[in-house]
Amino acid sequence: MNVTKYEKQVEAIYPQTLFTGQQLVWLPECPSTNTEAQQLAVQNRATDGCCVITDKQTAGRGQRGNQWEAAPGENLTLSVVWRPTFLAATDQFLLSQAVALAVHDWLTTLLGPDPALRVKWPNDIFFGSQKLGGILIENTLSGAKIQHSIVGIGLNINQQQFGVPTATSLSRLTNRVYMLPTLAARLLESLERRYLQLRAGKISQLRTEYLRVLYRFQEEHEYESAGQRFRGQIVGVDEAGRLAVASRGHLHYFDLKQIRYL
Repeated sequence: MNVTKYEKQVEAIYPQTLFTGQQLVWLPECPSTNTEAQQLAVQNRATDGCCVITDKQTAGRGQRGNQWEAAPGENLTLSVVWRPTFLAATDQFLLSQAVALAVHDWLTTLLGPDPALRVKWPNDIFFGSQKLGGILIENTLSGAKIQHSIVGIGLNINQQQFGVPTATSLSRLTNRVYMLPTLAARLLESLERRYLQLRAGKISQLRTEYLRVLYRFQEEHEYESAGQRFRGQIVGVDEAGRLAVASRGHLHYFDLKQIRYL
């Protein structure tokens, strides 16, 4: 394993992987692990599977341009650099599905097969109606292919207090305190398993399993789009990653910023 920067901090992270997390970059504090990982990738200093991990992220980014906030030293905040050159640019959402399933797999080993554990489209991690974690994937394209992907993951682990009632943590759900290095190693292993499944072309299996754990799948709920409220049922996700919602006998497709859950 190639460990750089503050080696003592990551000596306990030993993922049993082929490449994911075999190069570890530990930063006690940084604005964003995605930004740091992107710089390493652009400078050709990141191997395939390089992981940047921090104790304190001061300007973390989430979906929809939101800021990701986490208490220092209590949660997992990391980014993985992959080079999925086997994926066409039009198939970016397959990587999103694989990563979301990997995090769901990993949490299932800690929480058990609880039906409350779901992936909220496109790739937020929820337990019931509360958010456990988020994923932000930033892809760099080269022609019709993906050149490299920065997979940013933020997971609430030991944090007890949140500024919003819609957030929770693993510790709050289980009344346990967790060793972050051990969890990080197991998470990296889970990520690589799903990534290898994607690389092997097992697309149909990934799509089926993603729908199986999708939040509100085939349930009737209220949503808002273009300022209008409506009732609908999530029935799937198309190949471009758009959410398919059936409402009043019609099927509608939504991109990330076009629909809001109520």
